[in-house]
Amino acid sequence: MKLLSAIVPCYNEEENVPYFYEEFLKNDAFFKSNDITFELFFVDDGSKDGTVAEVKKLIAKDARVHLISFSRNFGKEAAIYAGLEKSGGDYVAVLDADLQDPPSLLPEMFAALFEGYDSVATRRVTRKGEPVIRSFFARMFYKLMNKISKTDIVDGARDFRLMTRQVADALLSMKEYNRFSKGIFGWVGYETKWLEYDNIERKKGETKWSFWKLFVYSLEGITSFSTAPLAFAAFMGVLFCLLSFALIIFTIIRKVVFGDPTSGWPSLVCIISLISGVQLFCLGIVGQYLAKTYMEVKKRPIYLVKEEI
Repeated sequence: MKLLSAIVPCYNEEENVPYFYEEFLKNDAFFKSNDITFELFFVDDGSKDGTVAEVKKLIAKDARVHLISFSRNFGKEAAIYAGLEKSGGDYVAVLDADLQDPPSLLPEMFAALFEGYDSVATRRVTRKGEPVIRSFFARMFYKLMNKISKTDIVDGARDFRLMTRQVADALLSMKEYNRFSKGIFGWVGYETKWLEYDNIERKKGETKWSFWKLFVYSLEGITSFSTAPLAFAAFMGVLFCLLSFALIIFTIIRKVVFGDPTSGWPSLVCIISLISGVQLFCLGIVGQYLAKTYMEVKKRPIYLVKEEI
């Protein structure tokens, strides 16, 4: 029999864990008919509620359920990586515990693998239920990423995926500390089939992704898979150098022709402020890349496990 390792990152998902388990087990008949058994890894990302207790209840009645509990909140990216490291299945799936990634799609995803695909990914074709502003900036982010990065990142892509062992091992070979899964999935390549579905709202609770967290996450993606911002900073530096030379020549000519060296100081202040702002902005871009390099060279572990069952 083939083994499916299902990875379920959890952060304060006490209410959703039992529902997720019930939904996942609805695929039991499909698994048995295709000679597939499974192991279910709940990766607790430092939850503050009773998520761990709920998972332990499931472990007590089902030996196929496992728990990996972090010492603190390391983030979803670390949870996915931990699940990949612990998984040993011929197939590996990544699903969210809030049921926005419906386990009912697994049979269709397996059908694609049986056809010869290396992985099956999902994307939302609608963002129903999300704030309009958040949806707008999300779409702009994907458009920007695909313009400035060579890595293909699909608009509306979810972390919900089913892959072969080969793809999972390829993901594990990328041991970088600063992780952006959507970009990593695209970078490793392999033949991927995309399944589209309408947005599904959370079963219980509220999203842990605030607008600010999504903004920071988008910066993580941009700086992880594109050096275009550095090129932009260099371009702005050259542009303002040329502009400065032009202004110097203009000032000299005006002095020689009109003999008026003092007028125009308000515009001069504005120009100096603008250039200073651009310099600080470009310095901030360089700082982001330097900070990522700093974190990489420290070689800290991506996560620490407090408890494993």
